[in-house]
This record gives sequence, C-alpha cells and structure tokens, in this order.
Amino acid sequence: MPPELARLRHSIDNIDAALVYLLAERFKATKQVGVLKAQRGLPPSDPGREVRQVARLRELADQADLDPVFAEKFLAFIVEEVIRHHEAIAQDGGREPAGGDATT
Repeated sequence: MPPELARLRHSIDNIDAALVYLLAERFKATKQVGVLKAQRGLPPSDPGREVRQVARLRELADQADLDPVFAEKFLAFIVEEVIRHHEAIAQDGGREPAGGDATT
C-alpha cells in the first residue's frame, strides 16, 4: 500500500472516530431535551426549530465547502432519530426509556 494512501486512511479513521463521539455527545444532550419536553408536556418535535436548523446547517455546509443538500439529508436523519427518542421518553412519562439510554 502506498504510504500516502495509508496516511489518508488513518486520517479518515480518526475523523470517523471523532464523528462517533460527537454524535454520542449530541444524543446525550438531545436526550435531556426529550426529558424536559416530556416533563413540560411539549411535543417531541419542533418544526420551527427544525426549519431554522436546516437553514443554519446549509449555510455552515456552504461555508465549509460541503454539499448543502448532503448536510440537510444528514440533519434530517439525525432529527428523525431524535424525535423517535423524544416520543419514547414521552411515552415513558418523561423518564429515560428502560435501559437508561435513549440513543439506542
């Protein structure tokens, strides 16, 4: 294997690891949001915030030279999962679902 290819792959592996840890931290925060929403009787989704977040993420993607359409699809995937977690928390009366981890 050419050394340059190995170096690039190692860099990609490090970035993938960072992404996984960042997503884990994001889901820990959104789990707390889900608990607060459920305890206060708020709906699992917030369409207004989602619209603002899409616009914000598209702008960030453009600034980072990343395809804004891809960034929007990525955010939609995450938001869909977050809403699913929030619905589960709400069904459990504002507590984390059994097992204690709403991210799985």
